[in-house]
Amino acid sequence: MSNAVLISIISMAGLGLFFATLLAVINQKLKVEEDPLIERIMEALPGVNCGACGFASCHQYAEAIVNDKVTIMSCRAGGESVSGRLSEILGVKAGEAIKELAFVHCGADESKRKKKASYTGIKSCVAAHNILGGEILCEYGCLGYGDCVTACPFAAIKMVNGLPRIDREKCTACGRCVIACPRNLISVKRMEQGGSIYVACKNQSKGAETRKVCPVGCIACGICQKLTNGVFYVENNLARTHNERLSEIPDKEEIMRKCPVKCITK
Repeated sequence: MSNAVLISIISMAGLGLFFATLLAVINQKLKVEEDPLIERIMEALPGVNCGACGFASCHQYAEAIVNDKVTIMSCRAGGESVSGRLSEILGVKAGEAIKELAFVHCGADESKRKKKASYTGIKSCVAAHNILGGEILCEYGCLGYGDCVTACPFAAIKMVNGLPRIDREKCTACGRCVIACPRNLISVKRMEQGGSIYVACKNQSKGAETRKVCPVGCIACGICQKLTNGVFYVENNLARTHNERLSEIPDKEEIMRKCPVKCITK
């Protein structure tokens, strides 16, 4: 090896070492020390970065807690156990957690769906929805390909006969499934003690048109509204609920039984 090549190698190695040392020194000088309280909070959080708290990551949520910008009750994924640990770390009292749950507003499983064609495209709800609505006649109904299952970071959803079923013990109400559904069939609502009843339908067509495409679609008959003194109400051909008033219904089973198409479920 010639002297020129050897000198070049030594020079490059020397420059590399010099700049590495310089960067290390600069990093130490400019390094911002993180509040150790943030690290303790991070250890208590689930670390799934689901975004249900309103922040993009658990770390951002931890920073917001330390800076008194958010309550310790905002971690839906962790629930009461996490808020309890946070209250111990911060020395504050944790409030009572409100249990929320994802609800699927469609009751037409594979056995009840009326088909208009045979869909052979990508087995994805988004893809099927964008290709003339897939194979089912109801333009509001669940397509059954499980995009919500894939989106759920807590394995709280499984497909049963082509329809999503929510595991209420696992569901953290993070809202990932709400975003994943191209037909806006999933909502996150407060769950009443003893269970909530709701309308498992999103079809806003007139009753006769709904019956043509789905045997369990809401026909806006108004029976639920009359039986509940307006806790259930009809708007745009679809029964809906005043969620904050559901506790006023003494016999929820009766409402379910008297719905002629059985689209009110628990």
